Amino acid sequence: MTRSWPRASAVLPITPLLRYAVARHAVPPGTARRTGCDACGAPVGPHRPWPALGPTARCGGCGARVGAPPASVELAALAALAALAALLLSRPPAVELVTAAWWLAFALPLLFIDVAVHRLPDRLTLPAAAGTWLLLGLAAVTGAGAAPWLRAIGAGLGLALFFAATTVLLGTRGFGIGDAKLALSAGALLGWYGWSVPVLGLLLALTLSGVVALALLVSRRARLSSHLPFGPYLVVGTLGALLLVW
Repeated sequence: MTRSWPRASAVLPITPLLRYAVARHAVPPGTARRTGCDACGAPVGPHRPWPALGPTARCGGCGARVGAPPASVELAALAALAALAALLLSRPPAVELVTAAWWLAFALPLLFIDVAVHRLPDRLTLPAAAGTWLLLGLAAVTGAGAAPWLRAIGAGLGLALFFAATTVLLGTRGFGIGDAKLALSAGALLGWYGWSVPVLGLLLALTLSGVVALALLVSRRARLSSHLPFGPYLVVGTLGALLLVW
């Protein structure tokens, strides 16, 4: 157990950047991105990460909470590190590992942002998709071949079109366009490993969201008309599917 602490602590230097992304982008649509503490205006950023961007998530000026709940981002980052460690056991090509790490670097902040303000900003979803597609293309060029890459692109586009279609057909009762943009990268990452893997990831996400929605309804913490963010379930479903195929 003591030997695992140095490995686990290796993820801590990047968590202030993840917290910064959450704090900066977890704002309502049409609102300027956050640059400081909402309570006292003290600046928050990578040049001044502590304590606002640390595990306590408290402003150094007034003590108000900043961004995601205390220790939540750190725990999520450790879970992501464990998922990457599981991938290492299968000895994948280095490019596949880098691709998964790239996607997780954007998916983790998006998870917390969607929970907080029910939106998935383009400034995170689009770089996640572009980087995932390009890195998988590099994997194809360096040995995997074109077939997995074309399948990944098809899966990403197909999953995104599915989410976008529900938005067009069902309006607010369907998934959001932000979910479709996140699916561009999630679907591609899953599609690299086979056509059935994106389906598995979607089923896991839908099942988890349904269980949580039912629990909220039974506990009267939500109503049938309530809008629940789907991005977190898509992230968790993608990770779950990857762990099952790795």
